[in-house]
Amino acid sequence: MTHFKSQKCDVQTDQGLITVASFYTPEDIETLAFKRSFQLHPHYSPIISSKKSLIKIAAEQDANVTLATTAAGDIVGFGILQYPEADERWVRVGNHVMMELSVVEVSRSWRSGGLAKKILELALDHPLKDDKILYMVGYSWTWDIEGSGLPIMAYRDMMIGLFAQFGFALRQTNEPNIMMRPENMFMVKIGANVPEAVVRLLKQVQFNLD
Repeated sequence: MTHFKSQKCDVQTDQGLITVASFYTPEDIETLAFKRSFQLHPHYSPIISSKKSLIKIAAEQDANVTLATTAAGDIVGFGILQYPEADERWVRVGNHVMMELSVVEVSRSWRSGGLAKKILELALDHPLKDDKILYMVGYSWTWDIEGSGLPIMAYRDMMIGLFAQFGFALRQTNEPNIMMRPENMFMVKIGANVPEAVVRLLKQVQFNLD
């Protein structure tokens, strides 16, 4: 596990002060409490619903687990930047070239306070970001549509707008899971130092042509 310097900031919300910090270690996460609001809802199953999952990811090479916590040590939000799984097509772009913002989540009772944007800011501010292709995959079955109160396409537009603020752009792909529903999406941010040959390879991999 690579150790990178953590960044930290405080966010004032209606419910009190929240600390957002990046590059949590497994040992640091062990000391925190995982809010029950991240557990299953009738029409919504969060991608991450246990502290054990966060600890496992924090031990991965170069992974950035960014957490939003209360003064009492409760986790109320998190974002994860990590390498894709070995069986995902994006690995074919190059060894450890692509990193996925695999999840950004804020507990229902702590939303609308700017936490998601701050979590994204710290999760994406990776020391290696200029050498990587960062991406996100939006699967609508992982979105809390019920909790948001938005129509599904409005929720999609909200996600696109949020990631666009950090330099991400929509890209087309024939990846089967993304194509499964029209609202699903694939967004990419190319690092400043990524060679043009790698960018061309990504375009081929998007459509399984490599």
